[in-house]
Amino acid sequence: MAKVKGAVVVNIERCKGCNLCVVACPSQVLELSIEANSKGYNFSTMVVPDSCVGCAACALVCPDACITVYKVRL
Repeated sequence: MAKVKGAVVVNIERCKGCNLCVVACPSQVLELSIEANSKGYNFSTMVVPDSCVGCAACALVCPDACITVYKVRL
């Protein structure tokens, strides 16, 4: 079975910092950034990219559909 590595891309201008993706992530890859977007919201960002397995749980719970998950076979 091939090992899969994931990558989460967040559209930071659409993210409102609701924290649902951070809670949903089983690998604890995401956190809210200390920086804010142009609307004043702290957006989600990957803090431990090597732990992402590409499960897309974060994208499924995002109410604004601002998360895209990519999977790469290693």
